[in-house]
Amino acid sequence: MAATKIESLALAKALDTRVSRVFSACGLFLILAGMLLGDVFAVFVLHPNNDRIGAALYAAAMAIPAGDADAIMAYFQSIGGFLENRGTKVDAHSHSIIIGFLAVLLAILQPLVAWSAKTKLRIAWIFVACAVTLPVAIFAIYYVGLAYSPSAVIGWASIAADAAGLTLALIVVLQLMGLWRYWRYWRTGNEVAGFERPDVLDRASRILLVGGSLLLLAGFLYGAAYAGYTKYLLNPGEVEILRNIVTHAAQGQSVDADFGAYGGYLAFRGISAAAHAHVNAMAILLLVLALVQPLLFLSDKWKNRWATVMVVAATALPVSILLEFKYGLIAGAMADISGLIAMVALSAMFIGVARRTGAMDNK
Repeated sequence: MAATKIESLALAKALDTRVSRVFSACGLFLILAGMLLGDVFAVFVLHPNNDRIGAALYAAAMAIPAGDADAIMAYFQSIGGFLENRGTKVDAHSHSIIIGFLAVLLAILQPLVAWSAKTKLRIAWIFVACAVTLPVAIFAIYYVGLAYSPSAVIGWASIAADAAGLTLALIVVLQLMGLWRYWRYWRTGNEVAGFERPDVLDRASRILLVGGSLLLLAGFLYGAAYAGYTKYLLNPGEVEILRNIVTHAAQGQSVDADFGAYGGYLAFRGISAAAHAHVNAMAILLLVLALVQPLLFLSDKWKNRWATVMVVAATALPVSILLEFKYGLIAGAMADISGLIAMVALSAMFIGVARRTGAMDNK
């Protein structure tokens, strides 16, 4: 037990630099913001948009017997707008969380990045600025459009998102160069700021590592099963259903059964894909959180509690999504509650990093 405590303190000392804390705080904030956006998006955008898309598609099918090409085109243009609205929200949600993962990873790697402390801190703050700009700009694409844009195909929000993404890519290149310099110095025997990974992490880290590893394995297995089922067993497929809608509408037949089948297909695909994506995302989140536990200014007891809460919530979220097949809105509410609990645990860890930053800055 004493050896574990000493090794955990050694890891905390190696990671406890202002640069690592900036990256960690940025990462946890972006993950938390992405999860919150995901919850809000699911309630206020995803479900209403699905209803609007279905209604527009049904109206377009009803216009087929009359041969009203203009009306059909107008309905499909409205569907395109709904899809763009949904797509930008999904992209903002996913980019925020993924960049958060990247920030936490960079926080862990900082002791092995052979740049000066001043240079690393400047890079970290540029990363923070671009990491916040990218998902915000993606979110704004639908609303900004092409207004006052110098291009006929890309708006200012897209330009800002692309510029932020390019800058983040360059920062990653600089981090890789710093890692290469560290390796080169180590190979030549020169002195560098050392970082020896301890063989044993504290209990909170082990809870998160075990939970994340098991969830990641479950995600891989489910992904393989889902891919095999949709490829070989799912019948009829989306193309066949849409062909039936068009054919029956052109013949003046009822398309209600076809739309029922299409709604069931979309529900199956949406729930399955969401469960697969969330189980993998939550698994990776647990793994990266395990690595930043030494940076939390919390007691061991509370670190262990929040780690356990995080694992339970991370497991309950994708399971609740899968249960939507059978229990509908009840399971959806369970998924929202699980996500909220995960956000509370994540907020506690973010506060732990902020408290350590304040404590170190006041020294």
